[in-house]
Amino acid sequence: MAGGQPRTTLLKVSEIDILYGSFQALWGVSLEVRTGEMVALVGANSSGKSTLLNAISGFLRSARGRIEFEGKDITRDNPWHTVDLGIAHVPEGRRLFPDLTVLDNLILGSYSARARARRAANLDAVFTLFPRLAQRRHQVAKTLSGGEQQMLALGRGLMSAPALLLLDEMSLGLAPIVVGELYRTLQQIRAAGVAILFVEQNVKQSLREADRAYILEKGRIVLSGEAAVLREAEEVKRAYFGV
Repeated sequence: MAGGQPRTTLLKVSEIDILYGSFQALWGVSLEVRTGEMVALVGANSSGKSTLLNAISGFLRSARGRIEFEGKDITRDNPWHTVDLGIAHVPEGRRLFPDLTVLDNLILGSYSARARARRAANLDAVFTLFPRLAQRRHQVAKTLSGGEQQMLALGRGLMSAPALLLLDEMSLGLAPIVVGELYRTLQQIRAAGVAILFVEQNVKQSLREADRAYILEKGRIVLSGEAAVLREAEEVKRAYFGV
């Protein structure tokens, strides 16, 4: 239950294949994200995690299968249309505009019609979540610390007023104390009604934070279920926890 209401399916990915030329990156991948949910997608490097997020947000085309968002088929949609529908993708590496200010980076996140109408309210919400960004609103993005840049990337995604946030390797290269702060913020974002699908190499962290999780190996989903159950699964302990 989320906010006292039954969870409904927000995102449904059904049996998608992704190819890069003759190389197949994903094999029959299926997953769901429900409203009010935080879902982890975990696995080693090159397992296909980022590829899956790029397919959902429209940067890659699937060779087979179907992707639905709020019951609509978005399998062939372009990235700008998925943003309009309510999907925000925060990519690995942040991909900020380094020579623009914090404020300008945030405003660029609200270019869609639905987001422009809510720009002032969303900006206030982002600055409430990330007070340091409010303090540094006129500072150039490239001069921020790594943690602050990740906050800015998250904030820019939230400026599009998403129903679903796709988050790729948020903790990469950051100190544990900063990672903990960012995950606490994600829980606030989820509590505000935004569903989250996040990619993470740190399996222990993922299974602590998520409601449910999918484990990818070599482009295939090999395990899925409630995060608390997967934490205790013997195959997970052997493969990822060294137990």
